[in-house]
Amino acid sequence: MTGIYVLLVVLAAAAAFGIYRQRTDGRLKEPDQSVTSRRSSADDAKTAALPERILTAETLQQPLGERATLVQFSSAFCAPCRATRRILTDISADTPGVAFIEVDAEDNLDLVRAVGVTRTPTVFVLDAGGDIRNRAVGQPRKDEVLAARPGAASHT
Repeated sequence: MTGIYVLLVVLAAAAAFGIYRQRTDGRLKEPDQSVTSRRSSADDAKTAALPERILTAETLQQPLGERATLVQFSSAFCAPCRATRRILTDISADTPGVAFIEVDAEDNLDLVRAVGVTRTPTVFVLDAGGDIRNRAVGQPRKDEVLAARPGAASHT
């Protein structure tokens, strides 16, 4: 009888986690204060070359957008990454001053660690100055990305 109770508890916990994950996956959130300078003492030597503002034109090796930049960390075999790439490419093509930069997480492990990427896709919305305004882990919804763009209220 104890086995049945354990099974029920495990099933309930799995269902609760699934519901939580479904509701939070891909939602844009304002990052915590430490995301722009997150470094452990073990990573300090590896990321010493990275500036305080980590996601810059230099570290991304591409120019930032005049109004906003959408930065996606992805990996080769990630299906949601392909869908996210399509969404962000469409947004940047349709919106003047918005750039889209895709970063291969496997080839940029120091940068991944520095900004705290734990899974792909992870999307950052940067303002014109390069400050992180929003972050989404998982495939974001197009309407949320459009609403989160800095200066979005002035462009329809």
